[in-house]
Amino acid sequence: MDITGLKIKRLRRALDEKRIGAKELAREYLSRAETQNPELNAYITITREEALKNAERAQELIDSGGAKPLTGIPAAIKDNIHTEKIRTTCGSKMLEDFIPPRDAEVIERLKAQGYVLIGKTNMDEFAMGKSNKTSAFGFVRNPRDRDRVPGGSSGGSASAVASETCAFALGTDTGASVRQPASFCGITGLKPSYGVISRRGVAEFSRSLDVVGPLAKCAEDCGVVMNALSDSGGDYTALIGKSVRGLTAALPKELFTDDVNGGVRAAVLNAAKELEKNGVKLIEVSIPSLLYATAAFMIIACAQAVPALSRFGESKSGLRGEGATPDERVRDSRTRGFGEEVKRRVMLGNFALSGDDIYLRKALAVRQRLNREFDGVFEKIKSGAIISPTFPCVAYKIDENQDLAASYSTSMYTAPMNLTGLPCVSVPCGKDKDGLPVGMSITGRKFDEAVILQIADFCENGYRSGDK
Repeated sequence: MDITGLKIKRLRRALDEKRIGAKELAREYLSRAETQNPELNAYITITREEALKNAERAQELIDSGGAKPLTGIPAAIKDNIHTEKIRTTCGSKMLEDFIPPRDAEVIERLKAQGYVLIGKTNMDEFAMGKSNKTSAFGFVRNPRDRDRVPGGSSGGSASAVASETCAFALGTDTGASVRQPASFCGITGLKPSYGVISRRGVAEFSRSLDVVGPLAKCAEDCGVVMNALSDSGGDYTALIGKSVRGLTAALPKELFTDDVNGGVRAAVLNAAKELEKNGVKLIEVSIPSLLYATAAFMIIACAQAVPALSRFGESKSGLRGEGATPDERVRDSRTRGFGEEVKRRVMLGNFALSGDDIYLRKALAVRQRLNREFDGVFEKIKSGAIISPTFPCVAYKIDENQDLAASYSTSMYTAPMNLTGLPCVSVPCGKDKDGLPVGMSITGRKFDEAVILQIADFCENGYRSGDK
C-alpha cells in the first residue's frame, strides 16, 4: 500500500489501528520529500529533526488514546507563516536568515493537534506572484509536468501536496495564491472567508485581503484541516457526501468569455452539466464590476503592501544594509534584499497612495460595488454557489515569458473573492487536451465553507478515478 497517497481520514485510521507508527509515517514522507526536492524545489527547508520529534510526541498521544484528527499527520507550511526556531524566509533574500521567536497562531493550533512538520515550502517572494518564479530560492516545478510552473504564490505548498511529500499543506491567499496553484497542480485548495482563520504570525502582504487556507488531496481533507484551524465551532465536513440536489449554481457570464482557454472552459462547463444532471439548477448571471476587479485589487493590495514592507531596512528585521548614513544603509538593504516583483508592487503602491488617493478611493468604491453585486447573485440563488474557471489557462511552461499586463489581468477570476471576503474552493474538474489539470472555482456566501466543500466533494467523486 502506498501510504503517502492516502487521504487524511485513511491515515488517521492506519495510525489509530497501529498499522503504521507516526515515526514510520514521518520517515516515509521525509524520504519522498528529500528524494524529490532537488528537482521540484518545493521546499526551502526540510525539517527532518523537527518532524521526527513531532512524530514521537504524536505517537505518545495515539498510545494514550488522546489522538486528534491531525495527530501524526505530516504537513508542509508556506514559508511566510512563522515557525518558532525554524527559519521563515518569505521566499526573499531580505529574510534569508530570519528565525521567528514564536509560532503563528495556526501553527500553535496544529501543534495542539499533534501534527508533524515536514518542512517550509517555497513561494513567490513575499507572496507576490502567480508562478513561483519570483522566489529568491529558485523556481518550483509542477509535479504534473515538471517543465511547467505550479502556480503561485503558494506553489511550493501545491507542489508538495501533488507530489505526495505531505498529507496537506498551508498556504496564504491574497488574490489567487491558494486556488491557482491548486488548479495548476490538480489538487484542492480552499480560500476561507476573511477572518475565519487567524493571521497572527503570518507575514503581511495586504491586511484586508490576506487569508490562510489549506491545500490537500480532496475537499474533505480541506474541511478536516479547517476544523483544526478555525475557532468558529462549526464542522466544515458536515455536508461531505450529502446530495447536491436542490442547490443552485450561478455562472457569471463575465468569467466564461473567449479569454478563457477552450479546454478550461469546456472542462468547467462539463462539470456544471454533471451537477445539473444530479439536481443542481444552473443559471447565468452577470456581475458587471468583475471587469474592474483587477485594477481595484492591484491598487488596494499594492497600497497595503507599502506599510507592510516599510520596516525592512529600517529595523533589525531583515538584511542589514551597508553605507555611511542611515539612508544609504536602508537603500542598500532594500536594493539587495527585495526582488524585482516586490519592488514593482511597492512602486505601484506608493503611486496609488500619492496625491489625494484618488485611485485608492476609486478602488475601494469598486470593492463596495462588487460586494453589492455578489449579494444580489446570492439573493437569486438562495442555496448554492457561484461556479467559474479558477484560472483562464492551465499551467504554462517555466521558460514561457508571460506578458506582465496580461498576467495581472487574470486576477479578475480570483481576486474578487478576496475583495469581498467570500469563501472559495478550487477543485479539479477535468483535464485539457494535453492532459493538464483544470480547476473549477466554487464561491459561496460568507461563512458558507461547508456548502462549497459539499459541491467540491461531489465534483471530485465524479471526476477523479479511484479513492485513495
